[in-house]
Amino acid sequence: MAVQITKRSLLGRATILVGSIFLLSCGSGSSPSPAPPVTPPASNCSNAVTGSPTDYSTSPTISGCPVFPTDNPWNADVSNYCVDPNSDAYIASIDQDKQYLHADFGSDVDYGIPYIVVPSTQPLVSVLFNQYPSESDFGSSGSGCTTTSTSGCYPFPPNAPVEGGSNSTGDRHVLTLEADPAHTNCTLYEVWEGVKDANDNNWTAANGAIFNLYSDKLRQDGWTSADAAGLPILAGLVRYDEVAAGAIKHALRFTVASSQAGYIHPATHYASSSSDPSLPPMGLRLRLKASYDISSYTGQSLVILTALKKYGMIVADNGSSWYISGGTSGPSGTAPSWNDDDLDQLKQVPGTAFEVVVTGTIQH
Repeated sequence: MAVQITKRSLLGRATILVGSIFLLSCGSGSSPSPAPPVTPPASNCSNAVTGSPTDYSTSPTISGCPVFPTDNPWNADVSNYCVDPNSDAYIASIDQDKQYLHADFGSDVDYGIPYIVVPSTQPLVSVLFNQYPSESDFGSSGSGCTTTSTSGCYPFPPNAPVEGGSNSTGDRHVLTLEADPAHTNCTLYEVWEGVKDANDNNWTAANGAIFNLYSDKLRQDGWTSADAAGLPILAGLVRYDEVAAGAIKHALRFTVASSQAGYIHPATHYASSSSDPSLPPMGLRLRLKASYDISSYTGQSLVILTALKKYGMIVADNGSSWYISGGTSGPSGTAPSWNDDDLDQLKQVPGTAFEVVVTGTIQH
């Protein structure tokens, strides 16, 4: 496929160049450093997929909607998955940027990714896709909105929260879950670089993606989404309602500074031009090692670390390494009660406490 050099990929490419210059300046006249040792897979590991594409009994939920079936990769218990033979090299490459886990969310509502839940009666508005219409989902025409070759119809309310706030210059993700009272319709709408028009309720965005939360269907191979990896963002957020209930039942979304030009399903897109096999591909799955002692951690951090041992986390975008994503609003748009002092415990967890597990083959 043709590599898309987006603003997302530029960060990764810049990081690769800086890292290369640093290595050359420090290693002149000396022998190359030996490659990290390969971690052999456990003899009793298993990568068997459990669950069913029509079962939602143990799926995580948002406002009564299941977040994908029980057999979906996001909901897979990977605590016994086999360790990837390239695990140590992947971890070492991620560590070149930062070396400790970090909560990319907190009590500041402009720090994290918000979302909102709307009813199925929410009026549709036009969203003009001004960068990647060919890789966007358009939805269906209705309630005065008509789809075109470059615009879709999304149920975005006037108060749909934008990542970073209305004046943000960042990624400006907008996530909206449409759910009817009977939960027969649970549809997720997500855009990147969403901007509400000043004079009406219509929007512009770089691109848009729609996910049926009752389905395991992936995006088309080679297609991005509101996330660089072609993944749904909401499915991987640390949500306050789950943490307050004491358990997260899905994998988490996190970012790395540099990635390779490849992806592993459920990811469908990459944002890099590098062929370096030590760099993580989009969709790479990591878990917190069973041997890492979390007994001294408390509160919100303990819930997150427990989930990272069972469900792990997935590379979803280029950004700061080891930054995990969390929600800054609940279904009604209200701010959650994140405890920043509690979340800061995550900064004690080193990248070397993680290992990569085998979940599929890399596609280029």
